[in-house]
Amino acid sequence: RMVFPVTGSIIREYAKGKNEGINIKAAAGSPVKAADAGTVAAITKSADGIPIIVVRHDPELLTVYANVTDVSVKKGTKVTRGQSMAKLRDGNDAYVHFEVRKGFDSVDPMPYLQ
Repeated sequence: RMVFPVTGSIIREYAKGKNEGINIKAAAGSPVKAADAGTVAAITKSADGIPIIVVRHDPELLTVYANVTDVSVKKGTKVTRGQSMAKLRDGNDAYVHFEVRKGFDSVDPMPYLQ
């Protein structure tokens, strides 16, 4: 139902309570895309100042994109499935941390991804 936010390899799998999403490694500077159509609910930063994008897809379902740079959307922006929203960081940090959340609870993203 959803598309992968980047084309790459999964370097860390979902583990409830340990890794609340999956980490997908790809080439530095690759576009990070919306997994599905929705509205940008929030753009925050990690404790290290790295942007985090949250997209609301329906009243219950959110996707989270962390460890990105060059964010090109704003809160309230309507995004389409596959629309570029940011880029992967340079160097060894060229991966996106991707989460699917039902309400505040993380769920395994793999059943949602094609």
